[in-house]
Amino acid sequence: QVQLVESGGGLVQAGGSLRLSCAASGRTFSSSAMGWFRQAPGKGRQFVAAISWSVSWSGEGTYYADSVKGRFTISRDNAKNTVYLQMNSLKPEDTAVYYCAARRTTMIVTNRNLYDYWGQGTQVTVSS
Repeated sequence: QVQLVESGGGLVQAGGSLRLSCAASGRTFSSSAMGWFRQAPGKGRQFVAAISWSVSWSGEGTYYADSVKGRFTISRDNAKNTVYLQMNSLKPEDTAVYYCAARRTTMIVTNRNLYDYWGQGTQVTVSS
């Protein structure tokens, strides 16, 4: 059974940082595209960032929503079957439940409907 388990959410002041982790089990995701999405109250689930199975030193193989570009960094440790989302310079509008997602293929996409596996989510709250 495939499981994605997020952790690292919490309450932080504006300008602060958090690091989310997504631990995968049940299969190996080293060749899979992985993504982070978020859902604020009353809104749909939105794309945040995605990472391919391999990332170059220049960051090729990652993709970000415009709203988080330059503040968030997605990375992965294939040996640990884990994906991370480092969030810096957090803003109140970043408040949401953050979800980890995985695809069966290598290509990164922003469409949530193209992801095959989902975690249960972790709450991030940014106070002003």
